[in-house]
Amino acid sequence: MERCRMVFSGSGGQGVITAAIILAEAAVLYENLTAVQTQAYGAAARGGATRSDVILADSPINFPKVIQPNVLVCLTQESYNKFFDIIRPGGLLITDTRFVKTQLKVDAVQKELPMYETVMEKVGKPIVFNICMLGAVVGLTELVTPESIMKVLEQRIPSGFIEMNRQALDLGLELGKKVK
Repeated sequence: MERCRMVFSGSGGQGVITAAIILAEAAVLYENLTAVQTQAYGAAARGGATRSDVILADSPINFPKVIQPNVLVCLTQESYNKFFDIIRPGGLLITDTRFVKTQLKVDAVQKELPMYETVMEKVGKPIVFNICMLGAVVGLTELVTPESIMKVLEQRIPSGFIEMNRQALDLGLELGKKVK
């Protein structure tokens, strides 16, 4: 596998850091990959800017920070405006159509997906927005399998929320595969 550098960005409360942790755990525990996950967030626990870097590889990772991501996910306008220009030329930029209006031209494949609207329409609870986003990333990149993500979810969340998360993951996978 070629090394993949990713940045997940949004605001506090959207679950971007949790999604990055789940992806990294799935890669290490179930895909026999090496992963590094780091995070940064604003002063506010909810509503402040958040960023989480994930690097996946099949060889040792010597530096944990992502400078030029292959994949950039922006779930807010603020994060898009702040990070759009760091994406590696030819990379993949994923945004949510409700929260981000892409205006700036970047040298990347841009995928604008209605992740939040889809979650609200089909699940009715915004708490799984991040899992839908993770499903879209997996659907577009195929870096790990959906089964690996579900195994991590089953270990991390209460059993009463598994089905809702599975539904959100499937919705994201469908969105990602549809535009791939």
